[in-house]
Order: sequence, then C-alpha cells, then structure tokens
Amino acid sequence: MAKVNWGIIGCGNIAHTFAKSIAHCADAQLIGAASTSKQRASEFATHYSIKGYESYQALMQCPNIDAIYIANTHDQHFQSIAQCLMHNKHVLSEKPITVNAQQLITLKELAQQQNRFLMEGVWMRFLPAIVKLEELLNEAVIGKVHSVNANFSLAGEFDSSHRLMNPNTAGGALLDLGIYPLSIADVVFNKAPEEISSFVHKTDTGVDARNIAMLDYGNGQFAQLSSALEQNGPTEAYITGDHGFIRIPWFVGAKSIEIHINGQATQHFDYSFNDDENFKFEIDHVTECILNKQIQSSVLPLSTSLRVMTMMDNLRAQWQLEYSATVESHNINL
Repeated sequence: MAKVNWGIIGCGNIAHTFAKSIAHCADAQLIGAASTSKQRASEFATHYSIKGYESYQALMQCPNIDAIYIANTHDQHFQSIAQCLMHNKHVLSEKPITVNAQQLITLKELAQQQNRFLMEGVWMRFLPAIVKLEELLNEAVIGKVHSVNANFSLAGEFDSSHRLMNPNTAGGALLDLGIYPLSIADVVFNKAPEEISSFVHKTDTGVDARNIAMLDYGNGQFAQLSSALEQNGPTEAYITGDHGFIRIPWFVGAKSIEIHINGQATQHFDYSFNDDENFKFEIDHVTECILNKQIQSSVLPLSTSLRVMTMMDNLRAQWQLEYSATVESHNINL
C-alpha cells in the first residue's frame, strides 16, 4: 500500500512530538523538515535521518512531499497553511489552526479550491479514551448531561519574550491551552453555546494569563472552563449527569476514564499508550483520509474547528484582546 510522505514546517518541541509519533504509523513516513533557522532544520533533520530544507518554500516545492504538518508559532499558521495549499500539499496544522475565525473561513475555501485535505491538529479528539467517551455519552451511561467542568493550567514561569507571553506570536492561555477545555465541552455537547460569559486576568504584555469561561448550551446544560499560564491546578475534566459523573484525568492527553454511577463501584477504562505515540492516532486518521482522497475529516471537520474558533473570538472580544493587524489579517501573501 502507498505511503503518505510528510514534511514539517517548524522544528520546535511540538515538531519533535510529531516526528516521534509518525514513526509508529504504518502508512505514513516523515521525509523532510524546514525551519526559519537553517541550523535548527539541519539538526532536526540529522536527528531523524530526513532531509533538511533551507526554507519553508523549498520544502513546499518538493514534489516528493504529499502532506505538511504546520508546527510553527500561532501567528504564522495562516500564511504557512495558505502557501502549502497553493503548492498542492495536504495540511495538518497544530492547534489553533488560525488566530481567528475569518482566517479559517479563508483557508477552508482555499482547501476546497485546491482539492486538498486540511485539518486542525487537536490530538485529544483522536485518542482512544476520547473515542470511548463519545461512545459512553451516546449510550447515556450517566443519563442526561448537566455540565462539563475542565481546566488546563501550566505551572511554569515564562519570560516576557516567550511566545506564550508575546502578543506578536498570538500568545496567551486561551489559544494555546484554553482550546482544550473548549474542545472537550464541544465533544460532549457537539453544538455552539447559546451564551458565553467570562473573566480574565492579563499579563503585563497584554495577553490573557488566566481565564474562566461559562458557557450556556441551553436546556439546563452548562460548561465551566478555565485555562492559565503560571498557575498550579489539576488538568482534568468532569462531566456530570442525572445518574453520576465521568472523570477524565489529564484529558488533554487522556489515557483513562472513570465512571462514577450512583450506588455502584467506580468503573475504570484504561487506554494507555507510550509518550512517543502521542500524535499517532491523529496522524493515522489524517493519513487514511488522504489515501482515501478526502479533503476533510469526519471526526474533526473544519466546521467544528470553526465553531471552537468562533468561541475563542467571542472570548477575546469580551477581554478586548486583539493582536496586531498583521497577526489578525486574513489576506494571503502571494
């Protein structure tokens, strides 16, 4: 069976996660990587025994590369994805796929015009534990779902020049971390909320350091979601219902699920995988889509990414958090 040949744009930490994971995928192989730093691209390529490219453009022009994983900073995603699509490459972009909804709408139209696959890399949605969660919810094991509570916090300390603190790289907790609590709520409710309210605390650089969002999905269903930089806190999710609740420890990279039903012993479901397989399930899915000549995922279509992105736009508007015109622009640089 034919394999999909992959390239990577950006050679930072997340690119290493992708490179380690793709080694466990039977129908995909990594053959090239590019960075804005020739030295970084060369070191990355040497480490994985692949070809290093002197520029993004050179990698995009390589006829042997079928698909490209976008692993650079948030502010560069839109232009990088657009250029890849115009070079007739399939694209998987690290989350958030864009900085705002209008950018994603533009890319969705371009992918359709180019007849190329495009998906946002929210790896959580493809993990076996999350697939099992969807099955359990469809079976209504806890009855009607009342609420989702989820938090994702980092306990590190970041210099003001770090990408997470820098508005010029679309920094802040929401786009980098908050997308996961929003996504787990979206997995549960599978629709847009009717109303969103929130609170935020900003850094000295002007991006969101800590935030809490409260989402009303109607019919008495709510979500309370939070994310934070430089804060200690449990990264877990709870889904409550009529008959009990579901707990997902470390839901971002979920490996297990607990079901707590009133009056019954706790049920544990284990879906362990090795740390070097984190993105394997996502890559396998995208590779299968490409081999089957699909241009969108049935698991994470662009309409779902757009729904979550629209929520993040809503929250940033509430916080008056707008990046520069260059970062927010949806005009493609030709």
